[in-house]
Amino acid sequence: MKGLGKFLSFIVWMVTLLMSLLLLFSAFSPSFIQPVENPLLSLAGFAFPFLVTINFLFFLIFLLFRKIKFAILPLLGIVLCYSQLFAYFPFNLSRADKPENSLKILSYNTMNFGNMEKKKGVNDILEYLKESKADIICLQEHTISGSKKFVTQEDVDKALSEYPYRAGKTPKGQHPLKSIAVYSKLPLLKTERVAMQNSTNGAMAYQLKWGEDTLLLINCHLESNKLTSADKEMYEQMIEKHEKEQVKTGAKVLLKKLAEASAIRAPQADSLVNYLHHHPFKYIMVCGDFNDTPISYTHHVLTRLLNDAFAESGRGLGISYHKNKFLFRIDNILVSPDLNAKNCTVDSSIDASDHYPIWAYVEKN
Repeated sequence: MKGLGKFLSFIVWMVTLLMSLLLLFSAFSPSFIQPVENPLLSLAGFAFPFLVTINFLFFLIFLLFRKIKFAILPLLGIVLCYSQLFAYFPFNLSRADKPENSLKILSYNTMNFGNMEKKKGVNDILEYLKESKADIICLQEHTISGSKKFVTQEDVDKALSEYPYRAGKTPKGQHPLKSIAVYSKLPLLKTERVAMQNSTNGAMAYQLKWGEDTLLLINCHLESNKLTSADKEMYEQMIEKHEKEQVKTGAKVLLKKLAEASAIRAPQADSLVNYLHHHPFKYIMVCGDFNDTPISYTHHVLTRLLNDAFAESGRGLGISYHKNKFLFRIDNILVSPDLNAKNCTVDSSIDASDHYPIWAYVEKN
Protein backbone atom coordinates (compact mmCIF):
# COMPACT_ATOMS: atom_id res chain seq x y z
CA MET A 1 0.00 0.00 0.00
CA LYS A 2 2.88 2.35 0.76
CA GLY A 3 4.24 1.80 -2.76
CA LEU A 4 0.81 2.50 -4.25
CA GLY A 5 0.59 5.73 -2.26
CA LYS A 6 3.95 6.90 -3.61
CA PHE A 7 2.92 6.01 -7.15
CA LEU A 8 -0.34 7.99 -6.84
CA SER A 9 1.56 10.95 -5.35
CA PHE A 10 3.95 10.82 -8.31
CA ILE A 11 1.02 10.82 -10.78
CA VAL A 12 -0.59 13.81 -9.01
CA TRP A 13 2.75 15.63 -9.01
CA MET A 14 3.26 15.01 -12.74
CA VAL A 15 -0.26 16.17 -13.63
CA THR A 16 0.23 19.30 -11.51
CA LEU A 17 3.60 19.97 -13.16
CA LEU A 18 2.06 19.50 -16.61
CA MET A 19 -0.75 21.99 -15.85
CA SER A 20 1.76 24.54 -14.57
CA LEU A 21 3.97 24.14 -17.64
CA LEU A 22 0.98 24.43 -19.99
CA LEU A 23 -0.05 27.62 -18.19
CA LEU A 24 3.41 29.14 -18.69
CA PHE A 25 3.49 28.00 -22.33
CA SER A 26 0.11 29.63 -22.97
CA ALA A 27 1.04 32.85 -21.16
CA PHE A 28 4.37 33.39 -22.93
CA SER A 29 3.50 31.85 -26.32
CA PRO A 30 2.98 35.22 -28.10
CA SER A 31 6.61 36.18 -27.45
CA PHE A 32 8.12 33.14 -29.22
CA ILE A 33 5.48 31.70 -31.57
CA GLN A 34 5.05 33.34 -34.98
CA PRO A 35 1.50 32.66 -36.26
CA VAL A 36 2.53 32.58 -39.92
CA GLU A 37 4.99 29.75 -39.20
CA ASN A 38 2.96 27.97 -36.49
CA PRO A 39 -0.68 29.03 -36.83
CA LEU A 40 -2.10 26.25 -34.66
CA LEU A 41 0.35 26.79 -31.78
CA SER A 42 -0.34 30.53 -31.92
CA LEU A 43 -3.81 29.77 -30.51
CA ALA A 44 -2.30 28.72 -27.16
CA GLY A 45 -3.34 32.04 -25.62
CA PHE A 46 -7.01 31.07 -25.95
CA ALA A 47 -6.43 28.44 -23.25
CA PHE A 48 -4.93 30.92 -20.76
CA PRO A 49 -8.06 31.65 -18.63
CA PHE A 50 -8.91 27.94 -18.38
CA LEU A 51 -5.36 26.99 -17.38
CA VAL A 52 -5.27 29.75 -14.77
CA THR A 53 -8.53 28.41 -13.33
CA ILE A 54 -7.25 24.82 -13.26
CA ASN A 55 -4.00 25.82 -11.54
CA PHE A 56 -5.85 27.93 -9.00
CA LEU A 57 -8.20 25.03 -8.20
CA PHE A 58 -5.22 22.70 -7.76
CA PHE A 59 -3.68 25.24 -5.39
CA LEU A 60 -6.85 25.44 -3.28
CA ILE A 61 -7.32 21.66 -3.17
CA PHE A 62 -3.73 21.07 -2.06
CA LEU A 63 -4.09 23.74 0.62
CA LEU A 64 -7.33 22.14 1.81
CA PHE A 65 -5.58 18.77 2.19
CA ARG A 66 -2.46 20.45 3.63
CA LYS A 67 -0.23 19.28 0.78
CA ILE A 68 1.93 22.39 0.91
CA LYS A 69 4.71 20.99 -1.29
CA PHE A 70 2.17 20.24 -4.02
CA ALA A 71 0.47 23.65 -3.62
CA ILE A 72 3.72 25.50 -4.37
CA LEU A 73 3.81 24.31 -7.99
CA PRO A 74 0.49 25.78 -9.27
CA LEU A 75 1.08 28.90 -7.18
CA LEU A 76 4.49 29.36 -8.78
CA GLY A 77 2.98 28.98 -12.25
CA ILE A 78 0.39 31.69 -11.51
CA VAL A 79 2.97 34.05 -9.98
CA LEU A 80 5.33 33.71 -12.96
CA CYS A 81 2.62 34.87 -15.37
CA TYR A 82 1.21 37.62 -13.14
CA SER A 83 1.64 40.31 -15.85
CA GLN A 84 -0.43 38.27 -18.34
CA LEU A 85 -2.97 37.60 -15.59
CA PHE A 86 -3.45 41.32 -14.91
CA ALA A 87 -3.59 42.05 -18.64
CA TYR A 88 -6.41 39.50 -18.91
CA PHE A 89 -8.18 40.34 -15.66
CA PRO A 90 -7.19 43.78 -14.35
CA PHE A 91 -8.72 45.23 -11.23
CA ASN A 92 -8.32 48.99 -11.07
CA LEU A 93 -10.27 51.56 -9.09
CA SER A 94 -13.03 53.26 -11.06
CA ARG A 95 -13.36 56.97 -11.73
CA ALA A 96 -16.81 58.23 -12.58
CA ASP A 97 -15.91 61.82 -13.42
CA LYS A 98 -14.10 62.89 -16.59
CA PRO A 99 -10.55 64.09 -15.81
CA GLU A 100 -9.91 67.71 -16.71
CA ASN A 101 -8.39 68.27 -20.19
CA SER A 102 -8.97 64.64 -21.15
CA LEU A 103 -10.63 63.14 -24.21
CA LYS A 104 -13.30 60.48 -24.16
CA ILE A 105 -12.60 58.01 -26.95
CA LEU A 106 -15.13 55.34 -27.87
CA SER A 107 -14.57 52.35 -30.16
CA TYR A 108 -17.45 50.19 -31.35
CA ASN A 109 -17.94 47.38 -33.83
CA THR A 110 -21.56 48.16 -34.65
CA MET A 111 -22.32 45.04 -36.73
CA ASN A 112 -23.58 47.44 -39.40
CA PHE A 113 -25.65 49.34 -36.84
CA GLY A 114 -27.22 46.16 -35.48
CA ASN A 115 -27.87 44.90 -39.01
CA MET A 116 -29.14 48.43 -39.76
CA GLU A 117 -32.30 47.84 -37.74
CA LYS A 118 -34.66 50.71 -36.93
CA LYS A 119 -37.42 50.25 -34.36
CA LYS A 120 -40.14 52.84 -34.85
CA GLY A 121 -37.66 54.94 -36.80
CA VAL A 122 -34.97 54.74 -34.09
CA ASN A 123 -31.69 52.81 -34.17
CA ASP A 124 -30.42 51.85 -30.70
CA ILE A 125 -26.74 52.12 -31.65
CA LEU A 126 -27.12 55.62 -33.10
CA GLU A 127 -28.99 56.70 -29.96
CA TYR A 128 -26.21 55.26 -27.79
CA LEU A 129 -23.51 57.07 -29.77
CA LYS A 130 -25.47 60.31 -29.63
CA GLU A 131 -25.72 60.12 -25.83
CA SER A 132 -22.16 58.88 -25.26
CA LYS A 133 -20.59 62.37 -24.92
CA ALA A 134 -17.43 60.96 -26.51
CA ASP A 135 -14.98 63.37 -28.12
CA ILE A 136 -13.89 60.80 -30.71
CA ILE A 137 -15.94 57.86 -31.98
CA CYS A 138 -14.23 55.05 -33.93
CA LEU A 139 -16.55 52.63 -35.66
CA GLN A 140 -15.97 49.27 -37.30
CA GLU A 141 -18.48 47.41 -39.52
CA HIS A 142 -19.90 50.83 -40.37
CA THR A 143 -22.24 50.32 -43.32
CA ILE A 144 -24.83 52.81 -44.52
CA SER A 145 -28.00 51.69 -46.31
CA GLY A 146 -29.69 53.46 -49.19
CA SER A 147 -33.11 52.36 -47.98
CA LYS A 148 -35.08 54.49 -45.51
CA LYS A 149 -36.26 51.28 -43.84
CA PHE A 150 -32.73 50.94 -42.46
CA VAL A 151 -30.00 53.27 -41.18
CA THR A 152 -29.21 55.90 -43.80
CA GLN A 153 -26.47 58.53 -44.04
CA GLU A 154 -29.11 61.10 -43.14
CA ASP A 155 -29.84 59.21 -39.90
CA VAL A 156 -26.14 59.10 -39.01
CA ASP A 157 -25.59 62.79 -39.82
CA LYS A 158 -28.56 63.78 -37.69
CA ALA A 159 -27.59 61.61 -34.70
CA LEU A 160 -23.93 62.64 -34.80
CA SER A 161 -24.39 66.30 -35.72
CA GLU A 162 -22.09 67.32 -32.82
CA TYR A 163 -19.14 65.75 -34.68
CA PRO A 164 -18.13 68.17 -37.45
CA TYR A 165 -14.98 66.23 -38.40
CA ARG A 166 -15.53 62.81 -39.89
CA ALA A 167 -13.93 60.34 -42.25
CA GLY A 168 -15.95 57.40 -43.51
CA LYS A 169 -14.41 56.85 -46.93
CA THR A 170 -10.94 55.85 -48.04
CA PRO A 171 -8.97 58.77 -49.55
CA LYS A 172 -8.89 58.97 -53.35
CA GLY A 173 -6.28 56.74 -54.96
CA GLN A 174 -6.18 54.26 -52.06
CA HIS A 175 -7.83 50.85 -51.98
CA PRO A 176 -11.40 51.19 -50.61
CA LEU A 177 -11.99 50.29 -46.98
CA LYS A 178 -15.70 50.79 -46.41
CA SER A 179 -16.28 49.41 -42.96
CA ILE A 180 -14.28 51.91 -40.84
CA ALA A 181 -15.23 55.45 -39.86
CA VAL A 182 -14.28 58.14 -37.35
CA TYR A 183 -16.41 60.98 -35.95
CA SER A 184 -14.47 63.64 -34.09
CA LYS A 185 -14.90 66.93 -32.26
CA LEU A 186 -11.17 67.54 -32.85
CA PRO A 187 -10.14 68.99 -36.23
CA LEU A 188 -9.07 66.33 -38.72
CA LEU A 189 -5.77 67.24 -40.39
CA LYS A 190 -4.97 64.14 -42.46
CA THR A 191 -6.38 60.73 -43.32
CA GLU A 192 -4.61 57.76 -44.87
CA ARG A 193 -4.88 54.01 -45.03
CA VAL A 194 -2.32 51.82 -43.26
CA ALA A 195 -0.90 49.49 -45.92
CA MET A 196 -1.76 45.84 -45.21
CA GLN A 197 -1.82 42.59 -47.14
CA ASN A 198 -5.54 41.95 -46.72
CA SER A 199 -7.81 44.14 -48.84
CA THR A 200 -11.11 43.99 -46.92
CA ASN A 201 -10.20 44.37 -43.26
CA GLY A 202 -7.51 46.82 -42.27
CA ALA A 203 -6.79 50.15 -40.58
CA MET A 204 -7.10 53.87 -41.17
CA ALA A 205 -4.80 56.51 -39.66
CA TYR A 206 -5.99 60.00 -38.75
CA GLN A 207 -4.02 63.02 -37.61
CA LEU A 208 -6.12 65.19 -35.30
CA LYS A 209 -5.36 68.62 -33.85
CA TRP A 210 -5.40 68.37 -30.04
CA GLY A 211 -4.71 71.82 -28.63
CA GLU A 212 -1.21 72.73 -29.78
CA ASP A 213 -0.35 69.09 -30.45
CA THR A 214 -1.13 66.45 -33.07
CA LEU A 215 -2.76 63.17 -32.09
CA LEU A 216 -2.18 60.13 -34.31
CA LEU A 217 -5.27 57.94 -34.15
CA ILE A 218 -5.47 54.52 -35.81
CA ASN A 219 -8.83 52.81 -36.15
CA CYS A 220 -8.51 49.16 -37.14
CA HIS A 221 -10.57 46.10 -37.87
CA LEU A 222 -8.15 43.21 -38.17
CA GLU A 223 -8.78 39.87 -39.87
CA SER A 224 -11.93 38.21 -38.57
CA ASN A 225 -12.00 34.53 -37.65
CA LYS A 226 -14.36 33.81 -40.57
CA LEU A 227 -16.72 31.74 -38.45
CA THR A 228 -20.08 31.29 -40.15
CA SER A 229 -23.43 31.20 -38.35
CA ALA A 230 -23.32 27.40 -38.69
CA ASP A 231 -19.85 27.30 -37.08
CA LYS A 232 -21.05 29.38 -34.15
CA GLU A 233 -24.14 27.22 -33.67
CA MET A 234 -21.93 24.13 -33.76
CA TYR A 235 -19.70 25.66 -31.06
CA GLU A 236 -22.75 26.39 -28.88
CA GLN A 237 -23.91 22.79 -29.22
CA MET A 238 -20.42 21.54 -28.35
CA ILE A 239 -20.50 23.58 -25.13
CA GLU A 240 -24.04 22.55 -24.19
CA LYS A 241 -24.21 18.86 -25.22
CA HIS A 242 -20.59 17.59 -24.96
CA GLU A 243 -21.20 14.80 -27.48
CA LYS A 244 -17.84 13.14 -28.21
CA GLU A 245 -18.03 12.95 -32.01
CA GLN A 246 -19.54 16.42 -32.31
CA VAL A 247 -16.83 17.92 -30.09
CA LYS A 248 -14.10 16.15 -32.07
CA THR A 249 -15.41 17.25 -35.48
CA GLY A 250 -16.32 20.75 -34.33
CA ALA A 251 -12.97 21.34 -32.64
CA LYS A 252 -11.11 20.48 -35.85
CA VAL A 253 -13.19 22.93 -37.91
CA LEU A 254 -12.91 25.74 -35.37
CA LEU A 255 -9.18 25.33 -34.76
CA LYS A 256 -8.49 25.26 -38.50
CA LYS A 257 -10.37 28.52 -39.10
CA LEU A 258 -8.96 30.25 -36.03
CA ALA A 259 -5.42 29.23 -37.02
CA GLU A 260 -5.85 30.47 -40.60
CA ALA A 261 -7.14 33.83 -39.35
CA SER A 262 -4.29 34.13 -36.85
CA ALA A 263 -1.74 33.65 -39.65
CA ILE A 264 -3.37 36.49 -41.62
CA ARG A 265 -3.66 38.82 -38.61
CA ALA A 266 0.01 38.56 -37.63
CA PRO A 267 1.33 40.44 -40.72
CA GLN A 268 -1.44 43.00 -40.22
CA ALA A 269 -0.22 43.61 -36.67
CA ASP A 270 3.34 43.87 -38.01
CA SER A 271 2.12 46.45 -40.55
CA LEU A 272 0.63 48.53 -37.73
CA VAL A 273 3.90 48.37 -35.80
CA ASN A 274 5.84 49.33 -38.93
CA TYR A 275 3.52 52.29 -39.50
CA LEU A 276 4.03 53.47 -35.91
CA HIS A 277 7.82 53.21 -36.29
CA HIS A 278 7.62 55.47 -39.36
CA HIS A 279 5.24 57.93 -37.67
CA PRO A 280 6.82 58.57 -34.25
CA PHE A 281 4.22 60.97 -32.85
CA LYS A 282 4.29 61.76 -29.14
CA TYR A 283 0.56 61.17 -28.75
CA ILE A 284 -0.80 57.98 -30.32
CA MET A 285 -3.98 55.97 -29.89
CA VAL A 286 -4.79 52.67 -31.61
CA CYS A 287 -8.27 51.30 -31.19
CA GLY A 288 -10.69 48.90 -32.79
CA ASP A 289 -11.63 45.28 -33.23
CA PHE A 290 -8.41 43.23 -33.07
CA ASN A 291 -10.25 39.87 -33.30
CA ASP A 292 -7.61 38.57 -30.89
CA THR A 293 -7.39 38.05 -27.13
CA PRO A 294 -5.06 39.84 -24.66
CA ILE A 295 -2.76 36.78 -24.85
CA SER A 296 -2.01 36.82 -28.58
CA TYR A 297 0.70 37.79 -31.05
CA THR A 298 -1.34 40.80 -32.21
CA HIS A 299 -1.74 42.20 -28.71
CA HIS A 300 1.85 41.35 -27.78
CA VAL A 301 3.59 43.19 -30.64
CA LEU A 302 1.42 46.30 -30.29
CA THR A 303 1.76 46.55 -26.51
CA ARG A 304 5.54 46.53 -26.81
CA LEU A 305 5.05 50.10 -28.09
CA LEU A 306 1.73 51.10 -26.52
CA ASN A 307 -0.15 50.59 -23.26
CA ASP A 308 -3.43 48.71 -23.02
CA ALA A 309 -5.99 51.19 -21.65
CA PHE A 310 -8.15 48.40 -20.22
CA ALA A 311 -5.24 46.69 -18.44
CA GLU A 312 -4.16 50.11 -17.18
CA SER A 313 -7.52 51.34 -15.91
CA GLY A 314 -10.25 48.73 -16.47
CA ARG A 315 -11.82 46.10 -14.26
CA GLY A 316 -12.63 42.40 -14.73
CA LEU A 317 -12.59 40.34 -17.91
CA GLY A 318 -14.01 43.12 -20.06
CA ILE A 319 -15.65 40.69 -22.47
CA SER A 320 -16.40 42.69 -25.62
CA TYR A 321 -17.57 39.94 -28.01
CA HIS A 322 -20.57 38.29 -26.39
CA LYS A 323 -22.51 36.17 -28.90
CA ASN A 324 -22.71 32.37 -29.31
CA LYS A 325 -20.78 31.77 -26.07
CA PHE A 326 -17.58 33.16 -27.64
CA LEU A 327 -16.79 35.35 -24.65
CA PHE A 328 -13.51 37.25 -25.15
CA ARG A 329 -12.11 40.78 -25.00
CA ILE A 330 -11.11 41.40 -28.60
CA ASP A 331 -11.84 45.15 -28.79
CA ASN A 332 -9.10 47.44 -27.56
CA ILE A 333 -7.89 50.96 -26.91
CA LEU A 334 -4.10 51.32 -26.79
CA VAL A 335 -2.27 54.54 -25.92
CA SER A 336 1.33 55.76 -26.18
CA PRO A 337 3.45 56.15 -23.01
CA ASP A 338 2.90 59.94 -23.06
CA LEU A 339 -0.82 59.39 -22.51
CA ASN A 340 -2.70 58.18 -19.45
CA ALA A 341 -5.91 56.14 -19.75
CA LYS A 342 -8.58 56.40 -17.07
CA ASN A 343 -11.65 54.29 -16.34
CA CYS A 344 -11.52 52.19 -19.52
CA THR A 345 -14.89 50.45 -19.74
CA VAL A 346 -16.44 47.73 -21.87
CA ASP A 347 -20.04 48.90 -21.81
CA SER A 348 -22.49 46.00 -21.65
CA SER A 349 -25.50 48.30 -21.30
CA ILE A 350 -26.21 47.93 -25.03
CA ASP A 351 -26.34 44.60 -26.87
CA ALA A 352 -27.62 45.69 -30.28
CA SER A 353 -24.37 44.45 -31.88
CA ASP A 354 -22.43 41.23 -31.29
CA HIS A 355 -19.75 43.48 -29.72
CA TYR A 356 -20.00 45.79 -26.74
CA PRO A 357 -18.49 49.28 -27.14
CA ILE A 358 -15.26 50.10 -25.30
CA TRP A 359 -14.39 53.63 -24.13
CA ALA A 360 -11.83 55.44 -22.01
CA TYR A 361 -10.80 58.87 -20.83
CA VAL A 362 -7.35 59.74 -22.16
CA GLU A 363 -5.20 62.63 -20.94
CA LYS A 364 -1.71 63.88 -21.72
CA ASN A 365 0.89 62.62 -19.29
